[in-house]
Amino acid sequence: MTAGKLSLAEKDLQSVLRTAPEDYRAVDLLGVVRVLQQRESEAEELFCRAIQKKPDFAPARAHLGLLYVQNGRTEEAIPQLREAVRMDPSRRDASDALVRILQDHARTAVESRDYQKVLPLLTEAEKYAPDNPDIQFELGTVELQMSLWDDAVGAFQRVLKLRANDPLALYNLGRAFMGLSRFEEARQQFARYAEAHPDDASGHCALGMTLAALERVPEARQQFERSIELAPEQTESYFRIGLVDLNEKVLDEAATNFRQVLTRDSKHTGALSALGRVAFEQKRYSDAIDLLQRAIACDDSLREAHYYLGLTFVRVGRKEEADSQLQIATRLEHDEAQHRRTVLRIQDGVGGDHHNLGPEK
Repeated sequence: MTAGKLSLAEKDLQSVLRTAPEDYRAVDLLGVVRVLQQRESEAEELFCRAIQKKPDFAPARAHLGLLYVQNGRTEEAIPQLREAVRMDPSRRDASDALVRILQDHARTAVESRDYQKVLPLLTEAEKYAPDNPDIQFELGTVELQMSLWDDAVGAFQRVLKLRANDPLALYNLGRAFMGLSRFEEARQQFARYAEAHPDDASGHCALGMTLAALERVPEARQQFERSIELAPEQTESYFRIGLVDLNEKVLDEAATNFRQVLTRDSKHTGALSALGRVAFEQKRYSDAIDLLQRAIACDDSLREAHYYLGLTFVRVGRKEEADSQLQIATRLEHDEAQHRRTVLRIQDGVGGDHHNLGPEK
């Protein structure tokens, strides 16, 4: 077979089987010959015979699974390949094929945003190929989507060990550290990303966000301004500068930046809510109510918008509406705390994006 002399190989194997018809190795090898001869239905029958004679014979399991893969019968291939790898972990042909199937299924599940299905698929793929950086990256990306921050940190750190300075791994590791409120570590990753990609606006925006969280406001503003220079049509850095201004009570400048965002995206919920806060601080309660209600109409889960709308209703004497909004804000705060506890439980069992910009592909 190695020399490509299939007729001679078949003759020798048939000779063995006439003498020892129960020789599962010869049956399996004859199946391989049939595959090479493109007589696939006969090959399948021979592999099944070999497995029937010797259920723990890994080569026959692997060959049957690979035949199913070749014929597009992936669901039938999976159990055969799993058994082959369980019996013989050194079978790279079986493990590589199984990993590809699991990755394909995971990507399909990602497209439908079924992350609960994606995670076990990629976790199994990682078991077979722990040093595959693509699997680690996909696993980390899904863990980011599920807010499994600690797991995402571990996955992207493994990517960077296998593929030093991978730009997207650096960027996403920064996002995972942000999710954990480990802002200095996030800053370091985004700084490395921005240094490697100085013309990518998203890197400067993300770096600015970490600097703002660390209360290094002048440096944060510088990064946001650089981001705007690189991508004037974007909204996110205007929004982030607006938040810096709002926190410093520079209300007119904050409002200018939030309006700049809304000029480009009239339903930017963050800008609507923040501009509502500006109006509240300026005692323009009618404007505040309008803006905060518009924000809530776009996204009813905005706790801060409900909270400030409740405070605004208090100021104008609309007590019942104020109580309703403040109760909603309290419930949302409770839901957020419950979500964080759920995330911790998922992380124990297993072992969204911070801004509109995304890193360059």
